[in-house]
Amino acid sequence: MRHLLSTADLPLHEALAILDTAEQMAAVNEREVKKLPALRGRTVVNLFLEDSTRTRISFEAAAKRLSADVINFSAKGSSVSKGESLKDTVQTLEAIGADAIVLRHWSSGAARQLADSGWVRSAVVNAGDGTHAHPTQALLDAFTLRRHRARAAGVDSTGTDLAGMHVVIVGDILHSRVARSNVWLLTALGARVTLAAPPTLLPVGVDAWPAAVTYSLDEALEDAPDAVMMLRVQAERMGGAYFPSAGEYTRLWGLTPERFGRLLERPGDVLAEPLVMHPGPMNRGLEICSAAADSPRNTALEQVANGVSVRMAVLHLVLNQDTPTPQEDRP
Repeated sequence: MRHLLSTADLPLHEALAILDTAEQMAAVNEREVKKLPALRGRTVVNLFLEDSTRTRISFEAAAKRLSADVINFSAKGSSVSKGESLKDTVQTLEAIGADAIVLRHWSSGAARQLADSGWVRSAVVNAGDGTHAHPTQALLDAFTLRRHRARAAGVDSTGTDLAGMHVVIVGDILHSRVARSNVWLLTALGARVTLAAPPTLLPVGVDAWPAAVTYSLDEALEDAPDAVMMLRVQAERMGGAYFPSAGEYTRLWGLTPERFGRLLERPGDVLAEPLVMHPGPMNRGLEICSAAADSPRNTALEQVANGVSVRMAVLHLVLNQDTPTPQEDRP
């Protein structure tokens, strides 16, 4: 692997290699001394030009546990706030010694532009670009799902795909890079994905995505999902009214106590106890009720922990350029 930019063009064998490597990293994270010398002498720059808590801290922890030197860079207090271009910024960082640039940017396609432009020789990892892609979030979600699948089947997670699983993604699909990345990755791994959202929060062209679409959350929950992924309503990206009111959104699209109870009563296609997932931060009382947020079936914190293992795997693979030998892709 040279870069990680999106899941839409991530080969299946590379996705499985990341997930399998993350299993090894997870074992490291369970030790008393959570440290490996794999990236000793390498420098990872976290270039976050958009606000982030979980992703930035997760990448920082991942790099440090691999013994890399870490530079955290944000727009505030830097020359970016004075109008410096992305090109000049990244070339400055590479001159300082960056081996990998983890980029979070408000503009869709920024990571691809950086990787393809020839501006730098560093490895580029997309940590979220506009509404386009968030590949490591999708990978940690898939990692979480396949661990639960393997646990339910009593088998080893390594090499396991998601064939037969049904995942429902609910809410603000229009503005969600998490939803886009998950649709492509989960279906590549064999899962069946359903998008449940009001028509105003679905993007143009969604019919061409490899996912079913419904305008009824209740209908989606009746279809025996193994996991329901609730998305945050991204009000900061909305320039107008996409639904009548917060109360109306919760009534129709929120995981209310009543809907959560019905979800737990119905076994999934693969998991006897369906999961509730959330990329965070959660808006309690809007898209998710406290009963669901605080339930042991909610994997939000587990996803955060798994994110460190997945990002360790990604940094290890891109910086050592370990490319697995392609095997025949599974259907």
